[in-house]
Amino acid sequence: MKVQSAQARWERRAQRPLLALAVLFAVAFAVPIVDASASRPVTLACLVTEWVVWGAFAVDYLVRLALAPDRRTFVRRNWLDLCAVVLPLIQPLRLLRLVSTLLLVGRRARMASQVRLTTYVAGTVVGLLMFGSLAVLSVEREAPDGNIRTLGDAVWWSFTTMTTVGYGDHAPTTGVGRLLAVGLMLSGIALLGVVTANIAAWFIARFQMDDEEERRQTEAIASLTEEVRALRAEVAALSAAGVARPPLARPVPVLPQPVDEQRH
Repeated sequence: MKVQSAQARWERRAQRPLLALAVLFAVAFAVPIVDASASRPVTLACLVTEWVVWGAFAVDYLVRLALAPDRRTFVRRNWLDLCAVVLPLIQPLRLLRLVSTLLLVGRRARMASQVRLTTYVAGTVVGLLMFGSLAVLSVEREAPDGNIRTLGDAVWWSFTTMTTVGYGDHAPTTGVGRLLAVGLMLSGIALLGVVTANIAAWFIARFQMDDEEERRQTEAIASLTEEVRALRAEVAALSAAGVARPPLARPVPVLPQPVDEQRH
């Protein structure tokens, strides 16, 4: 039985709590944006929740770093996690905290063995659509020349941007909004490539399975054909041996003795 390292055990045990915290972060990020008239205590509670969730992911990174057998290799392989932890400390902007938390959640979800690629891609699409809509709405709703004023406008814009359609009826006018648009477009292109590659791989795998099954059937038919030929040859040999053999002599019947002879 293979013994897991302390780092692997920590990563396995912390997966579900961190994903639950990610859902909590999504709620805390969405409430002040969707409800612009939210009270100050609600807004403050959401802000504290965002920092707490980010802090939990930062602690997770530090624990994994402490448990890693080779810390330099760990930092080199997980440099994106390090950037996501450090960025909100350098510039405590809400969007940076959003991007950092999304990066940490995505990296953590990829470690989960029970999360399949299809689930990961679907979750990434939903997350990008949701957070992209909320983020662009937060920066464009109060812009003087902005045309993304409602959540519906923001969701529609996110769909058209991620699919690289660019319908044109809604577009960001601020610098941050356009930066978000670039990120969504690049993410949509990357996800489209992943989906296309997986569909192609599925078709190739299906064709390979069909070819393998056809090959097995062909080999089975060839094997049966050889067996039938061998049986025919054996039957022919037995038939030839039966014709060459001389007929057997019939046994002489034993006649019953007369009754008088039996008495003597």
